[in-house]
Amino acid sequence: MRLPGAFRAWIAEFWGYRPMPPSAARYLLWLDCGAAALAGTAVLLLGSWLSELYRVAHELLMFVGVVNLLYACYSFSLAVRDKRPRSLLYGLVGGNALWAVICMAMALRLSNSASLFAQAYLMGEALFVGALAMCEWRWRELILVRI
Repeated sequence: MRLPGAFRAWIAEFWGYRPMPPSAARYLLWLDCGAAALAGTAVLLLGSWLSELYRVAHELLMFVGVVNLLYACYSFSLAVRDKRPRSLLYGLVGGNALWAVICMAMALRLSNSASLFAQAYLMGEALFVGALAMCEWRWRELILVRI
């Protein structure tokens, strides 16, 4: 059975067999810094309420919020550059991958005490940040130069 052409093309692009269009690659760093800023700000502003909802320590949520905001600043500093140093981009990808692992570890560590909402948030963040790391690595050559 042969798949329709458009579906085959979508699968090929998703799995990296074709390069990402430069017009889409230029927004990847903005998506990264915007999502981190939004998550960090929300966690810091709603920390007390989330602490009760998630059944986790308020200090842990403050840590997560601050890390997200620091990361947003770092990715923003790359997004606004015309030429992005390879080493800084690799640091961004490594940071995303590391944060994904940390979020999964926190979700597993807190599985007996935290609420389902906390588990969903941590696993969702791990999946999102891990996907960003994968995309940024796959399309690193397009990201290195601002288009």
